[in-house]
Amino acid sequence: MSKTLIRGAKVLGGEPQDVLIDGATIAEVGTGLSAEGAEVIEADGKVLLPGLVDLHTHLREPGREDSETVLTGTRAAASGGYTNVFAMANTFPVADTAGVVEQVWRLGQESGYCDVQPIGAVTVGLEGAKLAELGAMHESAAGVTVFSDDGKCVHDAVIMRRALEYVKAFGGVVAQHAQEPRLTEGAQMNEGVVSAELGLGGWPAVAEESIIARDVLLAEHVGSRVHICHLSTAGSVEIVRWAKSRGIDVTAEVTPHHLLLTDELVRSYNPVYKVNPPLRTERDVLALREALADGTIDIVATDHAPHPHEDKDCEWAAAAMGMVGLETALSVVQETMVDTGLLDWAGVADRMSFKPAKIGQATGHGRPVSAGEPANLTLVDTAYRGQVDPAGFASRSRNTPYEGCELPGRVTHTWLRGKATLVDGKLT
Repeated sequence: MSKTLIRGAKVLGGEPQDVLIDGATIAEVGTGLSAEGAEVIEADGKVLLPGLVDLHTHLREPGREDSETVLTGTRAAASGGYTNVFAMANTFPVADTAGVVEQVWRLGQESGYCDVQPIGAVTVGLEGAKLAELGAMHESAAGVTVFSDDGKCVHDAVIMRRALEYVKAFGGVVAQHAQEPRLTEGAQMNEGVVSAELGLGGWPAVAEESIIARDVLLAEHVGSRVHICHLSTAGSVEIVRWAKSRGIDVTAEVTPHHLLLTDELVRSYNPVYKVNPPLRTERDVLALREALADGTIDIVATDHAPHPHEDKDCEWAAAAMGMVGLETALSVVQETMVDTGLLDWAGVADRMSFKPAKIGQATGHGRPVSAGEPANLTLVDTAYRGQVDPAGFASRSRNTPYEGCELPGRVTHTWLRGKATLVDGKLT
């Protein structure tokens, strides 16, 4: 087994240390470690983090390989510093059976760039009418622990209650896409001043907040776990904060784009800014940042949503919703949270590795950077600043809202169980 010595890295942003990888494991962490028999990576003060974990990724396979495949998606993940991603169930066919989730899981194993944990659908076909095979998916080789109809809301309160009751038996979690469908019929963007001026159908904050309020109360009633996907409004923050103060077992995520972008960008009518939930107001953005800093929002999740060119290069109303995010997530978090002083790098490790791994029960990921732990690591040049060029993305899709934007930070190396998947910014 090969050895690698990462010399002079700031582990979680602390003082420079050496980290020795021996095979799949971190063998030693300290200063002045021997490089005998090891390949040496001169970190030069770069920040070393545990491999990032994304609880919300769309890999599109099976069925929409024109947008993304498990291979291209995991290559994008490795480029962004991720060693584990959770793949959403809205594929074709839907990942609502043991057979489909096992297929996705095996494709992840074959890719070699990133571990892939499938998320199972809550309802058959994402139709919201009948519970899917939750137990069978959990007992399959994929060992599914997270269930979501993401892309659609589990809008029926009885179905949501039954799902929460079912997953409680094996410690699973239901991840809710909070969108009351009747309140968002014909919605094209955030409901507010901008939507009124543009004449676009508004997507009210209450459509998200009402579902979150209902579901935290259901989780309390059942005594089960609920996770809120892509929380996007200041009101949602207050509901989650209240629920946590009451002792309800709720966790929540925010996407990088909701930490940075606002609905003012929609004035361009550029469909790259069309996303679900929609970009909100500056007030919402600031509330989300504060909530991520104080722990009300537990994690950052990308909601990486690749689309082929033709699905985005069209008029606003016809365009698909979603943005790619795996390869820019850490840079956006540095821009909005670290460089603003709201989080340090230890806080980033907590929100982008430790906690998402815990919520999703990702074995071997989200572990401390210490001797004896799996060598799932990412090295970040935090001093770097440059323009985003989607032509260089590993993802099959290019629908990023950051094209041409200047962002800080660049992942230079990623290791999955000691194997380098990214070296000097290039995939192996």
